[in-house]
Amino acid sequence: MWEYIHDLDVQDIGVPEYSATLGRKHKDVVTRNIMYPAGKGVFVHIKADFEDSRDFYIAIEPDRLPTLDGLIREVDIILMEFDAELRIAIDTDSRSKVLLEILNKICIVSSDAGKDSANGNIKRTKNNQMRVTPKEMIGLQYLIIREKIGLGPLQPVISDPYIEDISCSGVGGLFVEHKIFGGLKASVGFATSEALDGFVIGLSERIGRPVTFREPIVDAVLPDGSRVNIVYGGDVSKRGSNFTIRKFASTPLSILDLISFGGLTYEMAAYLSYILREELNFFVSGETASGKTTLINACSGFINPTSKIVSIEDTPELQVPHKNWVREVVRGTSKAVPGQDSSVTMMDLLKAALRQRPNWIIIGEIRGEEGAIAFQAMQTGHACCATFHASSVEKLIQRITGHPISVPKTYVDNLNVVVIASAVRLPNGKPGRKVISISEITGYDPSSDSFSYVEVFRWNPVTDKHEFPGFQNSYMLEQVIAPKRGFTQSTRRKIYDELNVRANVLRKLHEKGITNFYDFYNVLAKAYREGLFR
Repeated sequence: MWEYIHDLDVQDIGVPEYSATLGRKHKDVVTRNIMYPAGKGVFVHIKADFEDSRDFYIAIEPDRLPTLDGLIREVDIILMEFDAELRIAIDTDSRSKVLLEILNKICIVSSDAGKDSANGNIKRTKNNQMRVTPKEMIGLQYLIIREKIGLGPLQPVISDPYIEDISCSGVGGLFVEHKIFGGLKASVGFATSEALDGFVIGLSERIGRPVTFREPIVDAVLPDGSRVNIVYGGDVSKRGSNFTIRKFASTPLSILDLISFGGLTYEMAAYLSYILREELNFFVSGETASGKTTLINACSGFINPTSKIVSIEDTPELQVPHKNWVREVVRGTSKAVPGQDSSVTMMDLLKAALRQRPNWIIIGEIRGEEGAIAFQAMQTGHACCATFHASSVEKLIQRITGHPISVPKTYVDNLNVVVIASAVRLPNGKPGRKVISISEITGYDPSSDSFSYVEVFRWNPVTDKHEFPGFQNSYMLEQVIAPKRGFTQSTRRKIYDELNVRANVLRKLHEKGITNFYDFYNVLAKAYREGLFR
C-alpha cells in the first residue's frame, strides 16, 4: 500500500483517507479518495473520476514487483515435480497449505537476492533453491494462492466484502457494484479477447460446467456460493465472452440489519414474525435485485426452531439457520448420454418435498408450472414461502393465474400474505431497497371474478416513512392469529398490543447489538424454548 501511495500524484488528488472499515457515512462523500483493506493482503483505492459517472475501483495487490512474473513462471515449472503431494490435497484449505509448504521448500529468503532477479537472473543455492527477497516471497505466496486456488485476476474483487456484483461486459475493465459507493469501474480486467475467453473457459471448467460453442451459456455457483452467469464466444454475444457474478455473503443480513437500513420497521418485522410462527403462506415479490431473497433469508429466523425446512432452488442462494434443513437444487440435463434426460426440475423436487413431511417449503423462485404444485401444497396444509417476479399484488395474481403457472383462482387465497420489495429512489435522491407494501389476500369472489386484499403496511415515498393502514383492520391478525393465541371475538384487537410488545422486544435486541443473523436466531430460539416470543 505504501509503495502504491508513493507512486500516486498526491499533489493532484491529495493523500487518500485510510479507513479500516467502511460505513454509511462514507456514502455521503462527494469527491472520493478513500483506501481500505479488502483482506488477504489486498487494499482498495476508491478514486473520483470527474469525467465519468462511475468512480475508479483500484485493487492494490502484493504483486507490484516487476521481478515476480519471471519468478512465478519458474515456480510453475517446479510445481510439476510435486504432483503427488498436490493430488493428496482435496479441499481448498489443505491445497493452500500444501502449496505454501512447497513454496517454502523451493525458495530461500535472502535480502540481496533482488539484484539478481532484477537483472533477469534467478540465482539458486547449492540445494537448488530459488533465492528471493522478503518482498518477493510475500508476492509469490499471494500469487500462488490467487492463481492455483482463487479466481486469478478476479480474486481481489471476489475477496472484497463490500462488493455485491461483478460484471464483465467484454474486453476491458470490470464493473462492480459496491455496497457503499454504488457502481464503480475496476482496474481489474482483460486486455484481449483471447485472455477473456481463456479465463471464462478455465472458470467454467473449475466449477464443473464447461462452456463450449454448442453450449455457450452456463448458470452455476462458485465454490464460495456466489452465483455466476457465463456467456462464451462472439456468436451469441457481439462484444465477446462476458460474465456476471452475484456475490454470496457467508453471513446473511438479519431482519434487524434490514431495519437499520430503513427497509422496514420493527412493527413490520413483528407482524412477519407472527406470519412465520403461525405457518401462514407468504410470497416476497418484486423486480430483480430488489432484495427478495435477502428478505426471505432474514425472515427465516422467525420460523419455529424445531421445524423441518425443505428449500428448493435452481441456484443455491437461500440461507436458513435451522439445523433440520434439507437444501435441494435443480439439476440441468446432462449431455453425457445422448438421448437420455437426467435433469431434475423444480417440479420434481417440489413433488419429492411433499413426501418429506416438512413444516416449511421455501422455493427460491416460482417461474412456471411448479407454482401450481406449490398452491396444492398450501391446500394440503404445508406452509410455503417463495420469491416471485411481480411489482404489485394485482400483477402477482395475474401471473399466478395465467399461463404457464395456471393456478385456479379459487386456490389463490391460500396465499395469505404478499410482501412487495423494491429498489427505489429515496427523497434525497439516493437509491435504496424498501419493503413498499405488505398485503393480506382475504378471498376470491367468483360472481365478480375479483380478489379481495388488505394493505397492512405501505411505504410513503414522499416522507420515506412506513405507514400502518392495517392497524385495527388486519384480517390475519384479528381473524387468524388472534384466535390461535387465545383471544376471543370481543378481545381479538388486543393482538395489536401484543404486536407492539413484540416490536419493542426487537427494538431492545437491536439496541443491545444482537444483530448478527445467527446470534439473533439463537436468542429467539432460546426465548421460544422458555415460552417467550411464541
